[in-house]
Amino acid sequence: MSGNQFHVHGPHDHEIEHAAEHGASDRMSGRIAVTTALIATIGAVFAYQAGATQAEAMLFKNNAAIKKTEASNQWNFYQAKSSKQNLAELAVDIAPAARQDDYRAQAKRYSDEKAKIKQDAETLEAESLKWDHDSDHALHVHHRWAQATTVLQVSIALAAIALLTRRSWLLSGVYGVAAVGVVLGALAMMNI
Repeated sequence: MSGNQFHVHGPHDHEIEHAAEHGASDRMSGRIAVTTALIATIGAVFAYQAGATQAEAMLFKNNAAIKKTEASNQWNFYQAKSSKQNLAELAVDIAPAARQDDYRAQAKRYSDEKAKIKQDAETLEAESLKWDHDSDHALHVHHRWAQATTVLQVSIALAAIALLTRRSWLLSGVYGVAAVGVVLGALAMMNI
């Protein structure tokens, strides 16, 4: 405690303070402290990466939705041109002979315009699918980072248990679980 402030320590904090105050020559406490600090640092980097890939996945999904909306707009425009083309073709059949060539020209123009609009709509749909795929991949990588972070947190909890129980065999578990977390982080880094 310092001054008039109230501060609550966890069991892990008490052990660290006890070892520091009494100049413990206990190598186990020192090893656990250093190991915990290293694992926590790696875990912080992994947690940052998890957040960054999650944000990236959301950005990609947003881009996919925008492209899908643009494609939908193009398909609506295509449908409007189709309706106008149909009306022009109908007009050819019912209009006086003097006006039929004008309506044929309009129908041809609408048909030509539709081809470009269709191509644009299909391009936008393909872009939307690509953004969706990129989002799914980024979300997979996010999950891998999150798994790595969680496993490292478990190894830190094991380190606290090892320190409190003074069971040196638990350190092997700490190192093993931390190694699994690092491997998961490496897989995330390699986008696997």
